[in-house]
Amino acid sequence: MRKLLIASLLIFSRAAAQDTTVLIDEHRFTLTEVVVRNNFDYKALLSQIKEDTTFYKAFRNLRVLGFSSYNDIKMLDKKGAVKASLSSKTRQNRVDGCRTMDVLEENVTGDFYDSKGNYNYMTPELYAGLFFTKGKICGENNIVKGRNLNFSDKKGLEKHKEQLKMLFFNPGKKIPGIPFIGDKLDLYDESAHKYYDYRLDIQEFHGNLCYVFTIQPQEDKQKSDRIVVDQMITWFDMKTLEVLARNYSLSYKAGVYDFDVSMEVEMEKFNGLTVPKILRYKGNWDVIFKKRERAVFTATLFDFKK
Repeated sequence: MRKLLIASLLIFSRAAAQDTTVLIDEHRFTLTEVVVRNNFDYKALLSQIKEDTTFYKAFRNLRVLGFSSYNDIKMLDKKGAVKASLSSKTRQNRVDGCRTMDVLEENVTGDFYDSKGNYNYMTPELYAGLFFTKGKICGENNIVKGRNLNFSDKKGLEKHKEQLKMLFFNPGKKIPGIPFIGDKLDLYDESAHKYYDYRLDIQEFHGNLCYVFTIQPQEDKQKSDRIVVDQMITWFDMKTLEVLARNYSLSYKAGVYDFDVSMEVEMEKFNGLTVPKILRYKGNWDVIFKKRERAVFTATLFDFKK
């Protein structure tokens, strides 16, 4: 019955589809017919979407849970051939407020590690910072409220790693300290509305209705040097407004670096917490003093434990 209701609502809305443009705080948003006809409080909804922290929190939740992960990382040459790779299964354990990790299976090819066993590339380092645990780490939490993006306690390469991690895994938010683009990342900044279109829709996602919020450059602004986010599509739970999934692509060219990255992230619920279920990445980027890296990876997370 529920699926029939969903199908009927979507079919009706598409049959008479006509987008409506509204102004909220002098910012332009596009609403699809199904949003307008169902009398949603779209002003409050868009305000909540703007302030969303659930995507970032889902990754923070990994710090307070145990889970298993299949990890597939491939480093590519300029022709797209695999020159180094890691395929593994790991298990993160969370006991008495501390986390550790067991490597259950691992297969490595090429120069994935250097002679000392360290990562030979930065992409796996970013991956490890999200999904791997080295040694024993204690005292962490998953709180994001009031958490400021401040890298003052880090310097050099470590600071750049944290900035890149936030850029790739918390898109659309301003990140301090990134030369040339730091002030171009905030998709809800006053100036961003001059370059991007914002569209709210309702669609089916895994058998349930959800809000779909799309941000993409205006057609005549796509080549502007203000554009960093080429597209971002987010699926929100209609009841809780938590992020269910997000697809996005980022690209930029500056004098000292360039990147072209796309990500697909799907979430699931565990014990009341939203957590990443699968993450797919494809990226080509170059940072000064580092070799260009082309990589694809997939993280598949499962068997979560409190």
